[in-house]
Amino acid sequence: MDGSSNRIWEAFHGPNMGYVEEQYELFLDDPDAVDESLRHIFEQYGAPEWMDADYGGQVAPQSGGTTSFTDLKKLTSAMKLVEAIRRHGHLGADIYPVGGHDQSHDSLIDLESYNLTNEDLKKIDVKLLAGHEHKGINNGYEYIEHLKQKYLGKTSYEFNHIPDDEEREWLYQQVETGAFEIDFSDEDKKDLLKRLGEVEGFEAFLQKTFVAQKRFSIEGLDVMVPMLDHLVKNSNKDSVEHIMMGMAHRGRLNVLAHILGKPYDRIFSEFAHSPNKELVPSEGSTGINYGWTGDVKYHFGGNFKQDESKTKITLGHNPSHLEFINPIVEGYTRAVQDDRSNNGEAKPDFNKSFSVQIHGDAAFIGEGVVAETLNLAQLHGYKTGGAVHIIANNLVGFTTDKVEGRSTKYASDLAKGFEMPVLHVNADDPVACIRAVEFAYQYRRKFQKDVVIDLVGYRRYGHNEMDEPRGTQPLLYQEIDAHDTAYEVYAKRLVEEKVLSEDEKMKFKEDAIQKLRDIYNGMKEHEIHETYVPALPEGVADELDSIETKVNQDVLKQVNKDMLKRPEDFTGFKKLEKILNRRENALEEGQKVDWALGEALAFGTILKDGTPIRMTGQDSERGTFAHRHLVLRDVKTNEKYSPMHGIEGVDASFSLYNSPLSEVAVLGFEYGYSVQTDDTLVLWEAQYGDFSNVAQVIFDQFISSGRAKWGQIASLVMLLPHGYEGQGPEHSSARLERYLQLSAENNWTVANVTTAGQYFHLLRRQAAIVGKENARPLILMTPKSLIRNQRVAVDGTELSEGKFQTVLEHKETGDNPESVKRLVIGSGKVMVDLEEALEDMDNTESLHCVRLEQIYPFPEDRLKELLKKYKNVEDIVWVQEEPKNMGSWEFVNDRIRDIMKKKQNLLYVGRPDRSSPAVGDPNIHKAEQSQIIEEALKLD
Repeated sequence: MDGSSNRIWEAFHGPNMGYVEEQYELFLDDPDAVDESLRHIFEQYGAPEWMDADYGGQVAPQSGGTTSFTDLKKLTSAMKLVEAIRRHGHLGADIYPVGGHDQSHDSLIDLESYNLTNEDLKKIDVKLLAGHEHKGINNGYEYIEHLKQKYLGKTSYEFNHIPDDEEREWLYQQVETGAFEIDFSDEDKKDLLKRLGEVEGFEAFLQKTFVAQKRFSIEGLDVMVPMLDHLVKNSNKDSVEHIMMGMAHRGRLNVLAHILGKPYDRIFSEFAHSPNKELVPSEGSTGINYGWTGDVKYHFGGNFKQDESKTKITLGHNPSHLEFINPIVEGYTRAVQDDRSNNGEAKPDFNKSFSVQIHGDAAFIGEGVVAETLNLAQLHGYKTGGAVHIIANNLVGFTTDKVEGRSTKYASDLAKGFEMPVLHVNADDPVACIRAVEFAYQYRRKFQKDVVIDLVGYRRYGHNEMDEPRGTQPLLYQEIDAHDTAYEVYAKRLVEEKVLSEDEKMKFKEDAIQKLRDIYNGMKEHEIHETYVPALPEGVADELDSIETKVNQDVLKQVNKDMLKRPEDFTGFKKLEKILNRRENALEEGQKVDWALGEALAFGTILKDGTPIRMTGQDSERGTFAHRHLVLRDVKTNEKYSPMHGIEGVDASFSLYNSPLSEVAVLGFEYGYSVQTDDTLVLWEAQYGDFSNVAQVIFDQFISSGRAKWGQIASLVMLLPHGYEGQGPEHSSARLERYLQLSAENNWTVANVTTAGQYFHLLRRQAAIVGKENARPLILMTPKSLIRNQRVAVDGTELSEGKFQTVLEHKETGDNPESVKRLVIGSGKVMVDLEEALEDMDNTESLHCVRLEQIYPFPEDRLKELLKKYKNVEDIVWVQEEPKNMGSWEFVNDRIRDIMKKKQNLLYVGRPDRSSPAVGDPNIHKAEQSQIIEEALKLD
């Protein structure tokens, strides 16, 4: 029974207890037979507690007599008012510095709505409303006024959507007791004003010095910097190792300067004119050298740690795709938290790091990636112990008013669906803002859950400093033009409080500007024009061919044996265990290692080498095609067990998680995890390759180009099921052409392998470059039907004696190089279909077939060797399943022509140009596929 119920029934004594019992009996027969006030109480709280057989307490009569029915109605009405203030107080709060004209007063918090007067409230004992005594509060009237002060001020709260009673009660108690309201001494207030002066002075100096250049000013939300200061201060006190931050452009330069300590002169240099101006997309970009592009100054992140600080701060690099940094920063955070040094699943310590996500108000509710990321917050494989979200609410999205940008009252309303508490705070009240972030920090620490601060302010200029907002928001900008800056507002307040004199009011800002002026004037000419260019890493040019990936046969056999072990009390699914037990002798002579076992052996040996593994994806524990089974379920207890955890001699974690039905947030998370860790092989698997379409921004803006733009290194593996098997347009193509189009500067590897041995060696090669200078992501087209095709299975010696081959030759062709006139080159499943067709051909002497297992980096030297060996080739045929405008053709066309002899012909065999990847009818598919194979093998 909750506290509210206790307070209700404590009001009844003596004869009134009998009266309530009588009314409750009537209520049980006919709810309409009792007064509305009592009906409401019975519906909400049930029977009086003394009617409960388990209730052992005593209700002592008050001195002075009994409680009348009228008093009862007044009490219940007052309690309704209390709940209304808690639930709806935000509707009447003063949270808008400007533009809050739609913040109408809610009648639910008026005494008249409850037929109450001040005198009525003064007669009510405060303990009946609050459940306990309140120091300095003597009656119901003073308590109601106290609540209004707490819930209707510069900060307001939305907690009623929190389902957990304990958590919700804690939140309300924090507000009503003011437990989080840290006191500010006069010196603290001056320090806060000084910080605001530095924030505003920085923006004012840039505005005057670098005229007509974009910077996405923080002005209107200046207090964000002191709020972040406070989070850093708390983190140092609690020995938090790392704060991971994500934010869009607005205020980014100020945060870099004042939170991450980026030197002012470095920032000034980036505003100066950079070389190669005609190649730079926007002013102040980094120079373009060595094929490395750099980025505009307000996309860069950075990291920082003061010598005396326990906490390192990282701000993620972020392109213009705004909120897509959210899951990446969460991945950074979890990577720091996870202990990957032991066999078993990685164990997170949520106190080692936490994330701060700074959102735009329009983007928070408008971008779907935000919802996908919020959904990760309490999931086992993605939980980071709570993020602090700050919505940088400037009331306008680009030029779009909020009534055109969302269907909800607040930008933060999305968070309520994920059971996150929401605080709205007026950005013109820096003390309230610091207290709000203290509240959020304490909540995160106690409940390890996300919390949202809706920081309500404005933007002083338009979307950027060259934008004119008065044509699209004329009335709002009339208010902003007439509104004092945050520094001026707080300085006036301190003058009124006699903390400052009138003469001192502008000193801090003027001092900050003078400091910046001195730094700028002291810079030398070459420093002003110097721009930051990421260094060209030597390892990026490496082809990775020299990496040794073979594993001793005895080690392979032991790993295979260990994977079949089970805990003593584990009861597996008999049908599945029977299938898995067939792998026991797969490494013996005459047996074969299929795709699933090749993967498992790769993982097992990587772990034995000391490299942890993290893998996620939709249904990846079992595998979409029911082949992997690296997480098993006990049929009696439903407990999980991974065969990888039974491998002996392992000091590295193996974590495999089924992901939620998300691509963009989950892939972003894994990319962030891979960037942040230099010791772990991280993999993401799409359920079907075409599902990666949904995450295209992550591929385009981060994975493919993050190193070229920001020097950001990742070795993430992306497994994308690909192959034409008559499943229609949606589940045939992983859109291979998109990744090849993005391929340049050895930014990643794109492969389409066709044997379990190739997969084994490629995974081990990828694990070998983790954390190295030559690290890069891997895009891998993986099979569907081929998973169980015996043509993909290999002899165990290929794992112990072989290595990854960028090009594979068909053993059935090319026996006599002098006779070969037709060289067929292709990649992926179609080449396995072609191999099968070759068995029915009588004469293949003039034909040779070659599989391009690695498409990028293009194995030019290997193909040159083949053309030199087969010097009489007349026709080179590129064969593919995909339409001509898709797949690899447009990528390989010029590259093959570059190494051909003059009299050789390059022919295309495959589907014609199409707008859809594949046909929907399986019979048509079969006919097309047969035609492709026949034409590819056609001999004159």
